[in-house]
Amino acid sequence: MVKVAVVTGGSGGIGRCTAQALSRAGCRVYEFSRHERPAEGIRHIDADMCDEAQVKAAVEEVLRREGRIDILVNNAGFGISGAAELTEPEDSHAQLELNLFGMDRATRAVLPAMRDQGGGRIVCMSSIAAILPIPFQLWYSVSKAAINAYVLALQNELRPFGISVCAVMPGDISTGFTQARRKSCAGDEIYSGRIERSVAVMERDEKNGMSPERAGAYVARKALQKSSRPLCALGFSYKCAAMAAKLLPRRLSNYLVGLIYAK
Repeated sequence: MVKVAVVTGGSGGIGRCTAQALSRAGCRVYEFSRHERPAEGIRHIDADMCDEAQVKAAVEEVLRREGRIDILVNNAGFGISGAAELTEPEDSHAQLELNLFGMDRATRAVLPAMRDQGGGRIVCMSSIAAILPIPFQLWYSVSKAAINAYVLALQNELRPFGISVCAVMPGDISTGFTQARRKSCAGDEIYSGRIERSVAVMERDEKNGMSPERAGAYVARKALQKSSRPLCALGFSYKCAAMAAKLLPRRLSNYLVGLIYAK
């Protein structure tokens, strides 16, 4: 039986590469986003992940066409940066609205069908920042830490229904995510230039990071597995970072992150 997969935020970056990898693996793939970028083997449905009605309608359309959804990859998201005390509430709320609540909307929309069909697989895009929070990207880190907690709790809720859940934690990936980041250097004079320096380090590392094709192939492999560890770091160096976060005293690991991103 051909698996039916939905990828949110599938018009670019990791999402697009994940959708393409799933299509190559033989899945019938639908991508939800606000912008259509035609690609062979991928079917687009317009959906703003911050709009409950649009998300429900998109899922219902896939079910109308296919009768089932086997895989959901929650990829839609963006990042903001700046000093926490000077971040406008509407910006921090928007960060959570898409990264966390957008993921929740898609998940809640597919769960009844997955439960009725006796199983399914949900993969949520988190970040290494979920376990090693990054200064001056506080709200992005918060949104990803919340995704990890969501996945861990949801896995136990859904276990009796044959639905498995995991979070993939990438690090630096060379995608349009970098250019799309909403940056604020407000108050940088108060912080002695540390905001701008921190974001510059992050963006340099992202531009030299893993290719989206490699990241998408990894996410697709996780999506095609029946189950896996609930939290999966992407890439050898980030697996090491995740291990260090477990083994080192929190005071030390946080200090080391500060040396990189808060000097």
